[in-house]
Amino acid sequence: MAKGNKLTPQSQDFSAWYNEIVYKADLADLSPVRGSMVIKPYGYALWENIQHNLDQMFKDTGHENLYFPLLIPMSFFQREAHHVEGFSPELAVVTHAGGKELEEPLAIRPTSETIIGEMYSKWVQSYRDLPLLYNQWANVLRWEMRTRPFLRTTEFLWQEGHTAHATADEAMAETKQMLNVYTEFAEHFGAIPVIRGEKTAGERFAGAQMTLTIEAMMRDTKALQSGTSHYMGTNFAQAFNISFNDENNEQAFAHTTSWGLSTRFIGAIIMTHGDDQGLIMPPRLAPTQVVIVPIYRRDDEAAKAQVMTEVDKLAKQLKVKNIRVKIDSREGMSPGFKFNEWEQKGVPLRIELGPKDIEQGTALVANRLEAEKESVKLTELADLIPDKLEHFHNALYQRAKTFRDSHIFEVKDYEEFKEKVEEGFVYASHCGDPESEQQIQEETKATARCIPLEGPSAKGIPCIHTGKESGYERKVIFAKAY
Repeated sequence: MAKGNKLTPQSQDFSAWYNEIVYKADLADLSPVRGSMVIKPYGYALWENIQHNLDQMFKDTGHENLYFPLLIPMSFFQREAHHVEGFSPELAVVTHAGGKELEEPLAIRPTSETIIGEMYSKWVQSYRDLPLLYNQWANVLRWEMRTRPFLRTTEFLWQEGHTAHATADEAMAETKQMLNVYTEFAEHFGAIPVIRGEKTAGERFAGAQMTLTIEAMMRDTKALQSGTSHYMGTNFAQAFNISFNDENNEQAFAHTTSWGLSTRFIGAIIMTHGDDQGLIMPPRLAPTQVVIVPIYRRDDEAAKAQVMTEVDKLAKQLKVKNIRVKIDSREGMSPGFKFNEWEQKGVPLRIELGPKDIEQGTALVANRLEAEKESVKLTELADLIPDKLEHFHNALYQRAKTFRDSHIFEVKDYEEFKEKVEEGFVYASHCGDPESEQQIQEETKATARCIPLEGPSAKGIPCIHTGKESGYERKVIFAKAY
C-alpha cells in the first residue's frame, strides 16, 4: 500500500493501484453495505457525462426512455429456464414487507427482461404496435461474492435497452446497430479502442441466442467487457406471450433484444488511461476539462486581486465555449499540492496564472499527457483550448491503441498460447466446445472474450486445445479478464 498521496506503481501491483486511485481521486467511497459503494460527486459527474452523451445517441437511433419497477415477482424468473439458471445465484429476494411475510417473494432486479416481457405482452397485439424501442436508466442488484469498485459491485448503475420486433432480421439489425453505438461511444467519447465480437455459447448472456460485445484492453493487459448487445430470438416472447397478429393475420411471436452499458465503463476509463500519477480523463467525458490555478503570495492582496480578475475573465471565456472549467482558489494549499491533486484526478489541461505571467501577457498550460509546460498568450488562450482538448483526445486514443496492438498475439499451439496469454490478448483457433473453454480457463485463467467480427481467419487451422476442426470462421480472442 502506497503511503500519503502517492500510489502503488502499476507495475508493482495493478490491483492495489486501481483500488487506491478510486478513493484518492475522490470517485467513490466505501458503503456500510457489503459490496456496494457510494459514488461521490466527481465520480457521479463522470457518470452523468457518460449518461448524457450515450442517451443522446440512443435518441438519435429512435429509442425512448421509460422506467420499470425495482421489484419483480419471483414467478417471472421461472418462465425462462436459461435466464433463471443464469441469475438465481445472484438474486436478492424480499420476503417480508409492512411487517408481514409476502404471499409471493419479490426479487430486486438483477436485469429487467422478465418484467419487461410481462408488460410488452400487454402492449403488443398487432404488427402495427411494433417495433418497441425502449431504454431505461436504472440501478440493478446482483449478489456478488468478490467485489471491486465500479468493476463488480452488488449494486450498480446502468442503462438497459429492450426492444421488440416483428421479424428476426429487424431484431438482428437492432442488435448490431447497438453494438456499433457502443463502439462509437467508447472510442469517440471514452478514447478507448475496442474489439467488436460475438460471445461463444459458453459466455453468452443467459437466455440469449446471440451476444455481441465490445472488449477493451486495460493497462495490465487484461480484458474488460465494456458493453453488450443481445439477440433473444423469441425465447422471452414465448415465455411471456409477446405475440401479435402479423400482416397475414396470423399469430406470431416477437423477436426481442436487450443491450446495456454500466458504471463498469468508469472502471474501463480508469484502467485504460491511468498511470502511476493517477487518472487521465478523456476530455469529452471529463467532469473538469480545464483547471485554472491562480498563483500569488497570500500577503499580497493587490497581486491576488490582479490575478483573480484575469482568472475570472479567462474562465468566463472558456465557459462561453462550453468548456468545463474549474478555478482552484482554495486558501492554505500550495500550488504544488494543487498541481499534484489535479494530476491525480486526471484533468486534461491545467492553466497556471500568476503576476509575472500577467506582466508578460501569457499563462502556462500543462497537459496531463505531456511532461513539459507551454507558455501561451493570454489573448489567444481561450481560442486555443478547444483544439488542445481535441489533440488530447486523439493522443489518448492513439496511446491506448498502440498499447493494445502491441499486446495482441497470434499463436500456433497450446504451449505458445499459455506463454502469450500472460502478456495480453491471444488470437487462437478454437473448436467451440464449451468443455474445452472451461479446461483452458482452469489451466490458464483465460476466457474466450469473443469471436471478433474482424480478425484473422481460422479456416483450415485446427483448434489449439483439442486439435479438432475450428468451430468458427475467425480465430477467437482469449484473455485474462475482469
